[in-house]
Amino acid sequence: MRRNSNLFLHHPIKPALFALVLLMAGCSLEKKSALNRGLQNLTAHYNILFNAKEILKEKEEGYAAGFVDNYSELLSVYQDTAAAGAAPDKDLEAAKSKANTIIAVKEQSHYIPDAYLVLGKANYLAANYFDAVEYFNYVVLTGRPKQTEIKQEALVWKGRALLFLHKDAEAKQIIDSAIQNINPKKSITADVYAAKLQYDINTGEYADAEAMAKEAIKYSGSNLQRMRWTFILGQLQELNGKPTDAVVSYARVAKSNVTFDMAFNADLNRIRIEDSQNGVKVSRLARLRALLKNQNNTEFTDQIYYQIAQLQYADNSIDDAIQNYKRSANYSTVNQNQKGLAYLRLADIYFKNKADYTLAKTYYDSTLTALSRNYPGYITIQKKAENLQLLTDNLKVIAREDTLQMLAALDEPSREKRIDVMAKRQEIKKQAATAVNIGWPDAIADPFGDTPSPVASVPNGGNFYFYNTNAVSQGFSDFKRVWGNRKLEDNWRRSNRSNADLTTNTLNTAKNVDTNALPDSLQRSPGEVDANNFKQDLIQNLPLTAPLMLQSNARRYDAYLAIANFYRDVLDDKKEAAAAYEKVLSLFPNNDNKAAIYYNLYRLYSESNVALSEKYKALVLKEYPETAFAKTILDPDYGKRLNDEDTGFSALYNQVYDLYAAKKYPQVISSADGLLKTYPNNKYASQLEYLKAFAGGHQEKLDPFKADLQQIIAKYPDDQLITPLVKQHLTYIDVNQTDLAARSIVITDRDIADGTFSIPIVYQQQTEYRVPYTGGPIVIVPDVRKPEKKPVPAVTKQPLPAPAKQQETTPPVVAQQPVKEPEGVQTKPEPVTQTQPEVTQAAPPVQAPVTVVTPPVIKKPSIFNLRDSSNYYFVVAVNSGTTNLASSRFGIGQFNRVQYQGSPINHNLKNAGADNQLIYVGRFLNLENVKDYARRIVPLLPDIIKAPKDKYSFFIITKENLDKLADGKTLDSYIEYYQQNY
Repeated sequence: MRRNSNLFLHHPIKPALFALVLLMAGCSLEKKSALNRGLQNLTAHYNILFNAKEILKEKEEGYAAGFVDNYSELLSVYQDTAAAGAAPDKDLEAAKSKANTIIAVKEQSHYIPDAYLVLGKANYLAANYFDAVEYFNYVVLTGRPKQTEIKQEALVWKGRALLFLHKDAEAKQIIDSAIQNINPKKSITADVYAAKLQYDINTGEYADAEAMAKEAIKYSGSNLQRMRWTFILGQLQELNGKPTDAVVSYARVAKSNVTFDMAFNADLNRIRIEDSQNGVKVSRLARLRALLKNQNNTEFTDQIYYQIAQLQYADNSIDDAIQNYKRSANYSTVNQNQKGLAYLRLADIYFKNKADYTLAKTYYDSTLTALSRNYPGYITIQKKAENLQLLTDNLKVIAREDTLQMLAALDEPSREKRIDVMAKRQEIKKQAATAVNIGWPDAIADPFGDTPSPVASVPNGGNFYFYNTNAVSQGFSDFKRVWGNRKLEDNWRRSNRSNADLTTNTLNTAKNVDTNALPDSLQRSPGEVDANNFKQDLIQNLPLTAPLMLQSNARRYDAYLAIANFYRDVLDDKKEAAAAYEKVLSLFPNNDNKAAIYYNLYRLYSESNVALSEKYKALVLKEYPETAFAKTILDPDYGKRLNDEDTGFSALYNQVYDLYAAKKYPQVISSADGLLKTYPNNKYASQLEYLKAFAGGHQEKLDPFKADLQQIIAKYPDDQLITPLVKQHLTYIDVNQTDLAARSIVITDRDIADGTFSIPIVYQQQTEYRVPYTGGPIVIVPDVRKPEKKPVPAVTKQPLPAPAKQQETTPPVVAQQPVKEPEGVQTKPEPVTQTQPEVTQAAPPVQAPVTVVTPPVIKKPSIFNLRDSSNYYFVVAVNSGTTNLASSRFGIGQFNRVQYQGSPINHNLKNAGADNQLIYVGRFLNLENVKDYARRIVPLLPDIIKAPKDKYSFFIITKENLDKLADGKTLDSYIEYYQQNY
């Protein structure tokens, strides 16, 4: 030993050799060996995986703490989050990062399935259920035979994710598989039964649910979770007609150490189902009212009133229920979620029972303000409120126009007096609203007083400058004191304006004095400022001339017709829809849409009032026998044949457009003439005339070209696509008359190049599959396409204009057109308006998630999100890879030139696989702008898109999501995502 020690002393290891040894040891960790596998298992399990699980555990506890329980309904089995945030959750992203570290670095560890389970749970908690399902799938597929518990856990979580995706049948298969493999000794057993419990609740199988609840309670290791499931068991026992058992379950919860909120509601439910006390019959309402007298229940007064209202609503005492829901909201000063639930019930009552949609909209807005975003139905409430906004906006338009017309009909002295009275009333109303907002706590002192109607929240509340009338009034006064009565215009501060402007602003100072600019003691109050602004708004918008009255009536007509269509299409309220159409006929008896209105009334009354239905049927056949409505009544297959004819004519129009794009202008003129003579009233007539006129413009001087354009306006005055564009061209001609008249040919190649005066020609690269037109007569050939296995149906919108329901053989909707006499609004009847079918396709196939290490036989998933909030596009998806979309893109270009002149909005084409073409229009900087674009272009799509209406759909998408549409499967996935989130 001593000799060996001396050897080390006399021959020390060189530093380079020592470093080499360390490097070799480090490299050896990458080799597959028992030692390395053990080290990787050790670090993966006790370091990385442990921390990731702790993050998820804390996140679940946080979600449970913030979860909103509605004790008047069946509780959710788990307190899951139901609202995904716009930005990724940093904690969940940290858990994902740790899991990916195990997958990428600890590849020899047998904790790889655990890492994928963490990824699945993190995506589940982030509400990315599609991705979560794929990760759980991978755990089940790759887990080792001995890892039965982790496979069971993956099946449970996968079943829960599928329930959120509304794939109940698939979820049942997964949960049944987990039940078949139950090991009572494992901790996951309770969750297996709990997952089945949630499935049974979702599908209304309450008897099976009761059995599953008992099993879940039996195997649960958490007392809080056990008591929650016991509360659910009591609810199920009530539904199954077992009140005695339910009382026992509720009593067990009330006596446990659950939160006071749950214990109190358990006690309330026990009282509600007990019919007697000490042998004396006591009503449930009396028992609840008795709780109000107990000072220990002061904190829960809002919930007691809510339960009283629930009982009254169940007994059909609607008005009494309304009063107590209002009292519940009135007392909910701390518990904002309870206030939100009371507002929600009031909104539902005014929507369903009272049919007061304006007030319902107001209460829905207040619900969204008060209720936590984690409430399971929050997104549904939000969509309903957005849809009702259309109704309330139109009702406001009608009320305003009626008021203005009433004032315009009065003589000058009476009108001024009436406006003063209205302004004073407006001032009092503002003061009352201010008093309510300031003195809200005092209003609670009277529990039997009505809670004032809620109002929609505004950004930043009263702190926002322009919502503070005092601040606005003071700022207005200071401005006038310094600048006088300056006109609102560009460069208002510049001194080198015209002398007239300078004179106006430098006249006698006394003329510029305004009462608002007087010393503070003499200034008008904010209420007086509001009243004055109200008066000025009325005076400036009075329809005192015939043209102004025509415009006012047009707005009234459009609003009434929009309301009728809204009742029919969105609310599916046939009674209100029929009443609204009748109102349109009574107010505007000579409108040009009478045929469509008669037809709608014929359909709406077909079930409720056969006599009226026959009356309007006879009116359609007698007064409008040549319309599509009459032909549809007589021949139910007419609509289908009409669509087939439109499909064939679209192909003919495309041939003419191809000639124009190829600059074969003489052939364009002859072909367009032939089609117009054969089909003079076809749906593309104005567009053919337009192509013909521009083909002539490439061969002739200005005068005949200008005459052709003027003839288009005269022939198609109400066309919404071509006529506005032609008017734009004529304006350009008037401005550049001298230059254009000097040309031998009015439209040159230079005009095409710079786009100043030409139609936008679209050159589509993907056209090798079409045989180019080489001349000769155009023959009508049926539009033969290859069989398509899975067509992409059209997407119906929610925050967008209300979609009409598809009818197989009937003209669906009344187009919103102005009315003519006696109100004097001119319009053109549109007997047939195309609509989009509802989406009924099956859910997209599940694909594999993307990870750092690509798993075998797992495909890349479709991942969509709402993060990209400043890059929106409007997309038309055509379910055909062989349809030439050049003419359709041309139509979109025409629309954009008229409606968005000067805006940087372009349209482009991309393929989503071999069978889908996407025309995407943008970019739009926010969601409201792209929605506005959609509202404008959607009614014109049947004329713009030269494809059968069942072959294309439309939707809104962000740039990030658009880039992911690579094939038909991802397109199907996005359409489902779009329906759920927009």
